Amino acid sequence: MMRNKITYVFILVSAMAFGQTKYIETMTFEQSRDINFFIKIKNNTKVGEYITESGNSIKLGDTLIIGKPTTERTSSYGTSFGNGNRYGTFSTKTRKEFEYIQMGRPSGFGAIMGSMSNAGVQKAGLNLSGERVVVSEIKTYHLGSKKKPLNVVIVIGEINGRAFGINKFLSAMDTENAIELGELLLLNRKLTREEAIAKLKESKDLLDLEMISQEEYNTIRKELAPIIKGD
Repeated sequence: MMRNKITYVFILVSAMAFGQTKYIETMTFEQSRDINFFIKIKNNTKVGEYITESGNSIKLGDTLIIGKPTTERTSSYGTSFGNGNRYGTFSTKTRKEFEYIQMGRPSGFGAIMGSMSNAGVQKAGLNLSGERVVVSEIKTYHLGSKKKPLNVVIVIGEINGRAFGINKFLSAMDTENAIELGELLLLNRKLTREEAIAKLKESKDLLDLEMISQEEYNTIRKELAPIIKGD
């Protein structure tokens, strides 16, 4: 009887553990590179908020903007009607596409179809540039084995719930690089030190040209000083 109870408890606890969702409330870029942190994290762990290397926050439900594609793909197409040494003329077509943003979920329907057709994963194209999207999921995966740092993937969908063609979602497969290259734009993004310096210089020029007042310049300088000084 006691053995049956122990077995029942073990099965119950195991079932509860299996049903638990792997979840991190907040994760920073620094943690994703800290072996004492990332070695404890399993692949496909969900994240509620990610703090990027530049200190920007990305949360579930946040609105982002699709930037501009950073790569080009050239493909050839046409019909061969060879007769002896005669062949049809093939044409080439160049398509601008995103390096880090793909159609569908990381392992969704679009990725499976691409794999079956040997076409590879379909990358997002120029037609999606400027699209406002919402953060639906944030997930993290190891860059190889469990002893490798973590990479953050953002699953994004249209705000109005429509689908991107046959795909309901897009996936930013490398969040840091997508942001750095401008493929993914954050609203209310923090200025970098270099951007803050450039803005302060521009404000000084406007002051010298009497386009802004001394009071307006002082306000801008006060706002930018912590960024420039690294406070």
